[in-house]
Amino acid sequence: MKCDKFIQALETRVKILEVTRQCEDQVTALVELNDLPEAVRFMYYDMGGYLSTMVANDERSINKNYALYYALSIEGGKMSDEDEIAQDEKCFVTIKALVPPENPTYPSVTPFVPACVWYEREAYDMFGLVAEGLPDKRRLVLSDDWPNDLFPLRKDSMDYRYRPDMLEHQNEPEYEFLRPQGANVTDIPLGPLHVTADEPGHFRLFCDGDMIVDADYRLFYQHRGMEKLAENRMNYDQMGYLAERVCGICGYAHAIACIEAAEKAINLEIPARAQAIRVICSEIERLHSHLLNIGLACEVTGNYTAFMHIFRIREYSMKLAELVTGGRKTYGSVVMGGLRRDITGVEIKESLKILQTIDTQVDEIWDAVMDDKRQIKRWKGVGILDKQIARDFSAVGPNIRGSGIKRDTRYDHPYDFFKKIKFDVAVEHGGDVLSRLTVRYKELKSSVSIIRQCFELMPQTAIIEDPKLRIKPENYALAYVEAPRGENVHWIMQGSAQKVYRWRCRAATYNNWPSLRFQFHGNTIADAALIVCSLDPCYSCTERITLVDIKTHKTKILTNKDLKEFCKTLKNNPLKDLR
Repeated sequence: MKCDKFIQALETRVKILEVTRQCEDQVTALVELNDLPEAVRFMYYDMGGYLSTMVANDERSINKNYALYYALSIEGGKMSDEDEIAQDEKCFVTIKALVPPENPTYPSVTPFVPACVWYEREAYDMFGLVAEGLPDKRRLVLSDDWPNDLFPLRKDSMDYRYRPDMLEHQNEPEYEFLRPQGANVTDIPLGPLHVTADEPGHFRLFCDGDMIVDADYRLFYQHRGMEKLAENRMNYDQMGYLAERVCGICGYAHAIACIEAAEKAINLEIPARAQAIRVICSEIERLHSHLLNIGLACEVTGNYTAFMHIFRIREYSMKLAELVTGGRKTYGSVVMGGLRRDITGVEIKESLKILQTIDTQVDEIWDAVMDDKRQIKRWKGVGILDKQIARDFSAVGPNIRGSGIKRDTRYDHPYDFFKKIKFDVAVEHGGDVLSRLTVRYKELKSSVSIIRQCFELMPQTAIIEDPKLRIKPENYALAYVEAPRGENVHWIMQGSAQKVYRWRCRAATYNNWPSLRFQFHGNTIADAALIVCSLDPCYSCTERITLVDIKTHKTKILTNKDLKEFCKTLKNNPLKDLR
């Protein structure tokens, strides 16, 4: 079966205590804690893996330990055309290790696999698991004034409604940016709030004159605790609805990844028509996301004419979403076992007309932009992501495909209806802003083709399969979707009574952030905002609503009526309420 040859190879390097299979292409190997770094390194570099996610879990009620799961997508290193394994061998191998609660430490994998750095920092914040040898031990997810002995995702730590007493202001530690040495280095802050960003992120640029020599950044200003909320009070369909709120652009991709993780854990295959419609909605999401990013890349460089024309075309993708799902954001239709809503023949006919309009007008505006030498000069050679850096940090989406690495989950691990679809993976080799935008243009064309194929090939089947009576506590699996920004991965361990035991949501941007500092190197301050834009970051995606009264520390769930009254109050007296 898939994965067997990689497990056999791993056995030649470390002792494997146990092997469990989650589904056809997913297997987990339990290793000794001290063998963890070598096991992950071997699968990553020697076997051609990429780090899809790392999950820390409180399993004291299951096996009296904490657990770490390093999930690797085995594809081949892809540093050359020959460095890729056969399609029928690609799979997911997870390296698992148990951490004793009386000594919650483990050897860090980061010195051997740089892509692990954010995951291991987060494992401390959320579970108090200490990675010995981790080069960067600063906080990642929690605020700097969070209590030192409180770890939110431990099962016995706190209820999801709990509001901790923060450290006193005068004792609040200041976040320490990693500043390079040098007498001529000047610190330039970008954020936490900046005119080119619609979400908060604090970038610290270290410059020699106008040239950026290094950079560091502090994110997670709006971590929302979604995983904790889901584990405490939601069933799987409600989790899918919450997952759509992870991001305002690629929420549908999150919903699919979340629900499919639960479906894979019980080996539930949804009807083919539902698979096709899920793919259609995912590609519609890619259309409006890529048009948004290309438009913003023009706006950041002052090309407002191109920006307005691109957004005019983007409106057609929103109309397409409305035809297929009934809403401009494709949300609210994904449930366990399939979908809530089908597509009619009339809607398909109208959708094909809109697709033709998008196809034609995208070519027209792209040709116009490419003819603008001033625009190309602002993009070409800027923000280069070196191919080896992309490999070391497991970057995803257009960010890695723009650096010459052919990674696309739709291609490497075809899911849903993609097994019946033909498309080319868009790859550019410049590694710069222009390459990443060119990849997005090619994917716009590819998405139009994929949607047409789905309309043509999808069969007349049901759109939902009953998932009841299949839930098995402690079963787990991961699911993956190629969202517009890259691979989204959700990992779910099932609990009892239709509740999840552990949900790990990993957005594409989470894997792209760590390598951003290398894209700043050698560029000017004026290009910093453009480089961040070309990453197409989603802060809220990375940082994964409840209303909190800061005076009483009480929470309240807003009804529709409450929300309307709140908006009216804000409109009538905005400054007062914003304070």
